[in-house]
Amino acid sequence: GYFHEMIENVNEGKVSMEVIDRSVRRVLEQKFKLGLFENPFVDAEKAKKVSHSEENQNLALNAAREGIVLLKNENSLLPLRKNISSIAVIGPNADDELNQLGDYTSDVILQDIVTVLDGIKNKLSSTKINYVRGCDVIGDNLNEIDKAVKAAKKSDVAVVVLGENEWQRKDNKGTSGEGYDVATLELTGHQKELIQKVYATGTPTIVVLINGRALAIPWISENIPAIVEAWYPGEKGGDAVADILFGDVNPSGKLPVTFPRNVGQLPVYYNYKLSKSYWLNEGWGNSYADLKESGPLYEFGFGLSYTTFEYSNLSFSANSIRKYGKTTVTCELKNTGERTGGEVVQLYVRDKISSVARPVKELKGFEKIKLEPGESKQVSFELGYKELKMLDKNLNWVVETGEFEIMIGSSSEDIRLNGSFNVIN
Repeated sequence: GYFHEMIENVNEGKVSMEVIDRSVRRVLEQKFKLGLFENPFVDAEKAKKVSHSEENQNLALNAAREGIVLLKNENSLLPLRKNISSIAVIGPNADDELNQLGDYTSDVILQDIVTVLDGIKNKLSSTKINYVRGCDVIGDNLNEIDKAVKAAKKSDVAVVVLGENEWQRKDNKGTSGEGYDVATLELTGHQKELIQKVYATGTPTIVVLINGRALAIPWISENIPAIVEAWYPGEKGGDAVADILFGDVNPSGKLPVTFPRNVGQLPVYYNYKLSKSYWLNEGWGNSYADLKESGPLYEFGFGLSYTTFEYSNLSFSANSIRKYGKTTVTCELKNTGERTGGEVVQLYVRDKISSVARPVKELKGFEKIKLEPGESKQVSFELGYKELKMLDKNLNWVVETGEFEIMIGSSSEDIRLNGSFNVIN
């Protein structure tokens, strides 16, 4: 991208040799600091020991557990009982190794990948497991929907694993990854038909999503009682999903992106300006004439748990600070349920009056707290110049005087505690 053009730039006098030398010197200096001239080759024995070690596999498993988000759990369908008689495992991503690994994955995978089907098998010793792929993520080559319906009818519960697939050289039909955009955020191929017909059997149904982007799933959200967002959970993803489904791990992940009801809502995000809030909620006409609700399907920061948490006792170390001063915001979190669980406490800030338009809220701090049933813990966040600064109309970083509202909660919409402090001259 730059080798030939840079030579021309130097010959034309647009770029000096001094600039080139400076850049080269920086690269060489970094290589010296890294010891690459003294030790240019890797230690093969160390590489064997470290690569795919048991410690790193456990790290991959824990990362998947922590990142999974429980989106819905109507009537506490989850967690499932391990002594269940039969379970249908259905869907194009139920037993697809590559689709769990995300973009930039080798065509040849040397290590074992635990799929969702594998994870469920690992968890259950005597349960009858009825597996049907059902359809592909994209295209019409496979249609086993009738077979999937039969599997669901003869099972006590159905786990349907849907979502996106990675580009694969053999068929060039990826739906996610660099260069693979989509026109809508709906499920592709026959996936929606698959889940609708499995649900119609009356068998309690759970959807597990394996995907790299937010999806528009309003029908699933309205009808399916339990939804688990697994993202690309990696090589141990199947074990992690099974841990969540059967309650060995309490879900604690939160959405890092907003899920829209429809692609027509885009751009949709939590830190919008007051003008958008006004037109969505108070403006004349219909925000969206073809949607029952104008808000997101699942907001930024959303995620359920198998336990419940209570927020209380909001306090400030200082109710007024100067421009470069700091205040510590503190609250108390209590696990009021019957299971050990983790909660991501989120702190949002709003500048009430400012010289330029500011968002309705901005995330300025978060912390995952794990508590035993009945246990409480104090959570603190420090706010100062870095958290309160903004770009003024001249694009200078400033902290303006005035009132700042503090919102602490379980998501960007589920605010449990409110307070405020002032910045003074």
